[in-house]
Amino acid sequence: MLTLYHSPMSRSSRFVWMLEEVGQPYEIKYVTIQRHDGSGGRDPANAHPEGKVPALDHDGQLIIESGAIALYLSDAFPAAKLGPAVGDPKRGEYLMWLFYYAAEVEPLMMARMMGQGENPMYARMYELMGERLHNALSTGPYIMGEQFTAADVLFGSAFMYMRNQFPEDPAIDAYAERLAARPAMKASQARENP
Repeated sequence: MLTLYHSPMSRSSRFVWMLEEVGQPYEIKYVTIQRHDGSGGRDPANAHPEGKVPALDHDGQLIIESGAIALYLSDAFPAAKLGPAVGDPKRGEYLMWLFYYAAEVEPLMMARMMGQGENPMYARMYELMGERLHNALSTGPYIMGEQFTAADVLFGSAFMYMRNQFPEDPAIDAYAERLAARPAMKASQARENP
C-alpha cells in the first residue's frame, strides 16, 4: 500500500499529483506541519522523522525528500512510464534533471524567497537556471522533450505554485499551462484537502 503523509499547499502536493500519474491505489494521511508564518506544528501522526512533508510509506518502507520519492515511484511503477529505466540511454538525463531540481532550482527559489536573490553569485546562478530551463522547454513539451516524467512533476509543481520566483519566460508559462491541464493534475486537486 502507498501512503502519502501530506499537508495541503506544501511540497507534498506534488506527490498527490504524482500518485495520480502512477495510477495505483494510495492513501493520504493529512498532517499538520510548521508553516513559515509560525502557524501549525509538528503532528505526532506524521511518519517523517523531522515532522515535515512529503513522506511516502510503501509497504513499510519510508521514503522522504522529493527527489528520492520521485525516483522511487518512477522505478517502483515502471508501467506508469514516469522515468527511463536503468539501462535506458535517457536514464542519465532523467537523473540529471531530478538532481538539478533538488540541488540547484529549489535552493535558488528558497534564496529568492528569503531575500538573498540579489547576491551576485545567486543572481548569476538564477540567470543560468533561466537559460537552461528556457532551452529545455523550447525544444519539447516536457523537460526531457516528448516524454513526461517525474521530473516534470517536480518542475511543474514549482512553476505552478511559485511562478513569481522564476524568470519571466513564455516557454515556462506554456509548460505550466500544459501540466496544469493533465488529467492527473486535475484529479489531484480534488484530493489536496481533507
